Amino acid sequence: MNLLFDALVVPLKTRSRGVLQRLDGSEISGEELFHLSGQIANTLKNSGVLPDHRVAMQTEKSFEALALYLACLRIGALFVPLNMAYTTSEMEYFLTDAEPTVLICAPRTEVELNELCRSRKIAIMTLGDNQDGSLIEAARQASGVCAAVDRDVDDLAAILYTSGTTGRSKGAMLSHTNLLSNTDSLVKAWRFTSEDTLLHALPIYHAHGLFVAVHVLLRVQGRMIFLPKFDVDLVIDKLSHATSFMGVPTFYTRLLTHTKFNKEYLGHMRLFISGSAPLLAETHRDFEAKTGHCILERYGMTETTMNTSNPYEGERRAGTVGFALPNIELRIVSLETGEMLPENEIGQLEVRGPNVFQGYWRMPEKTADEFCDDGFFMTGDIAQKDQDGYITIVGRSKDLVISGGYNIYPKEIESEVDALDGILESAVFGVPHCDFGEAVIAVVVVQQNFQVDHKALIEQLQKRLASFKCPKRIFSVDALPRNTMGKVQKNVLRQRFETTFTKL
Repeated sequence: MNLLFDALVVPLKTRSRGVLQRLDGSEISGEELFHLSGQIANTLKNSGVLPDHRVAMQTEKSFEALALYLACLRIGALFVPLNMAYTTSEMEYFLTDAEPTVLICAPRTEVELNELCRSRKIAIMTLGDNQDGSLIEAARQASGVCAAVDRDVDDLAAILYTSGTTGRSKGAMLSHTNLLSNTDSLVKAWRFTSEDTLLHALPIYHAHGLFVAVHVLLRVQGRMIFLPKFDVDLVIDKLSHATSFMGVPTFYTRLLTHTKFNKEYLGHMRLFISGSAPLLAETHRDFEAKTGHCILERYGMTETTMNTSNPYEGERRAGTVGFALPNIELRIVSLETGEMLPENEIGQLEVRGPNVFQGYWRMPEKTADEFCDDGFFMTGDIAQKDQDGYITIVGRSKDLVISGGYNIYPKEIESEVDALDGILESAVFGVPHCDFGEAVIAVVVVQQNFQVDHKALIEQLQKRLASFKCPKRIFSVDALPRNTMGKVQKNVLRQRFETTFTKL
């Protein structure tokens, strides 16, 4: 038995119809994907990859890159996808930590990565985004017949590194059960069937694009239109052939600016899903008004994949991430005492279920620190549950501001700042202050041609917020710094503004 391979890949073997469509419109059948995964599996084995060995990938998104992941499942290797944006210096850390047997990289980065691999005795092969590279050249000469290696349900399938915005990246170890149980929960919650065609514009080095989008469509034997990256005009064009779409909030704000993006054009669509970063309530409302569709927002993280979702049927409440998915337990506890909190109280969100990862790669002490004695994982997210059971993510515990002895949750303040005239979005965080320990400041992005008066903004907020919550300074920027999945990088902002009050 090989849980994920049997569930996701074996059904492809007899599918002569297209399961993937490339940018140029060409179709890849299930049979072709199954065969190529076998060829790549044999190529990896010939390079010395054994069960439980790591295979690292830093390439552009492609059909062949997906086949590489399926090949790793086939031979029991652990897939380690890495962002193309990582520099050589960052790659040195990942290669040292994961110790892969093989690194698959883009042809243009082979030279600079070759020395790192040679000194660590890591084989290196290339995979281009035009069906080229040494991996594909070798695979074309290999047999497509490759028996799947037996895997226990708790054996690892992948290691995904966290974004590392507050420290060095940690490798989250995800098992076959973790991934397949979550896939099945999402299929049920979001009503995916073999009739669905997903427009796939997400990267596949991330849980959202791979373990949510790809897994769900493979599980139901649906179809994907595989775009190399998000492009507004391209997405608008391809949506006419899709039934569903998954994206990060940035995708939706950009789509809303397109004149063709309206109710008439999107009448055939079944579902729009958002995640990986908070969706502004304003975006949620604007999207429904313009398109007639209500975005379904959900919440997950690298260590657990998906935890909650707004309902498929019923109210998709703006600003919330809905309810716990099937077979997943959630609780909100006090940061100080660890005790369960009642409705509408703000505390740390903890989760327990078959989706929760096996721990951090080679970090047993860190793993132990993140789990409660009863098996609940401490997510580090601050949340509250309302009287109807909807979960709202308030922020990260590491973003909590303690000013003058008061706990301040940035999300509450950001909601008020975003509601002010002329403000597109904001980020609120704490910086050092000699009197208060930390002081609240806000960084805002304003609408085009809007003349912002920071003092006037603070005066407006003083009427809506307790004095200890009100930002002591407000700054304007052209855009908030974000990582590749759209999350605001508050650590970057803190570094930029950390001397705000020490300079006074």
